[in-house]
Amino acid sequence: MERLGEHPVPSGPLAMRWLALDVPPVQAGTLARIGVELENAGGAPWRGLNLSYHWLDERGNPIVWDGIRTPVEAAPGELLRVDAPVRGPIPPGSYRLALDLVDEERFWLAELGNHTPTVDVDVEPRDATAARAFVPNGLELAPDWEERVYVAHTEGYAAVGGSIAYEGGRLKRTTPPELEPYRPGGGRNPGFAHPLVCPSLIPPLEPNAEVFGLPAWRREGEEPWLYDARVALRLPPRSDRRRA
Repeated sequence: MERLGEHPVPSGPLAMRWLALDVPPVQAGTLARIGVELENAGGAPWRGLNLSYHWLDERGNPIVWDGIRTPVEAAPGELLRVDAPVRGPIPPGSYRLALDLVDEERFWLAELGNHTPTVDVDVEPRDATAARAFVPNGLELAPDWEERVYVAHTEGYAAVGGSIAYEGGRLKRTTPPELEPYRPGGGRNPGFAHPLVCPSLIPPLEPNAEVFGLPAWRREGEEPWLYDARVALRLPPRSDRRRA
């Protein structure tokens, strides 16, 4: 662990002294575990406090304010060594990681005058080599489908899906209701409320739903996901798919 050096410690019931910090390599969108040593330097025991973090840009602007919480308890004067999860921000690049304790629904301890240790972190692209595309035979990929999916994974997204152009043949050209949300057009939609159809997934993610007989992934857990209509597929008439 890297020692953090001396810093001002306020007087009062809730005060802390940061002693050491270890930050391993961090990939965008993935979990890493940091090591933290700190001391309860105040007069009150820590109950109901959580260790958390902020991701800031190089100018100090918040990119991710509410990091994962790790409960901490300590008596006055007690030293703690905490192994805490952090999730890398999206996209990769240069960031600053700032640590703090939070009393939920009340305040961050920095608001009481406590020091916030901040370290520079070069967040690396996510490893996308194990990603798997769940696209059945017969569906046609847009020429840039693979490139867009790969770039999205390296940005940090574990699940990536996009639009589907439906071509039902001479007897049925109307898009089925199940595929209506996936009509081509637009770009990235962070508020997309439907499963990703024919997604590309980084293990251990697997399809967990089905839409119009196609494999799909419905959001579960905390893994970052992305719907991008420019990640386009074409669903040809059934006769064409049988020939494929």
